[in-house]
Amino acid sequence: MLLPRLLFPMLFAASACTTAPPTPTPTTCPTGAEYAVTGEEAASGLRVLTLELTNCGAEPLRLHGYPSVTVLDGDREPLTIAVGRGSFGISAVAAFDAEPEPVTVPPGGSAVTGLLWRNTYTDTSAPPAVGEHLELAVATGQPTQVFTPIAPRGGGPITIDLGSTGKLGVRPWTAAP
Repeated sequence: MLLPRLLFPMLFAASACTTAPPTPTPTTCPTGAEYAVTGEEAASGLRVLTLELTNCGAEPLRLHGYPSVTVLDGDREPLTIAVGRGSFGISAVAAFDAEPEPVTVPPGGSAVTGLLWRNTYTDTSAPPAVGEHLELAVATGQPTQVFTPIAPRGGGPITIDLGSTGKLGVRPWTAAP
């Protein structure tokens, strides 16, 4: 009687050790990438948001250039704004104006990009442009996914508060630090 009671826990422990880790599925990793906010800065109306992409697919992800970014309002409708490469004339920020370099992101690895804008409101004839979500793709023409920016370390939602400027700059992909 003692042997069967000991055998079950031993078999259970042995089977737990040989179970393969779960592999990403189309529902848990629909585009092969997961996004997170890893930094945010705001000074004198200039805003910078650092985004990290994690390759949740099974194959290396090759990036070169800039992600595709569309800013969405609270109803997930696109805002009518200009999105440009680099600092886009918003401010001189060297990291945004660096030449894009190829980046290979292995499964589980990461790369970073950033968004740059000014929260300036000088045109009172229209409401300020405020984004609550981002539609992101690793590059133009690639599959997109909607991402809601949340402050790191348990913070709340982050808004893309463009004021009346209507301009957003995008940093090229770089390897994660």
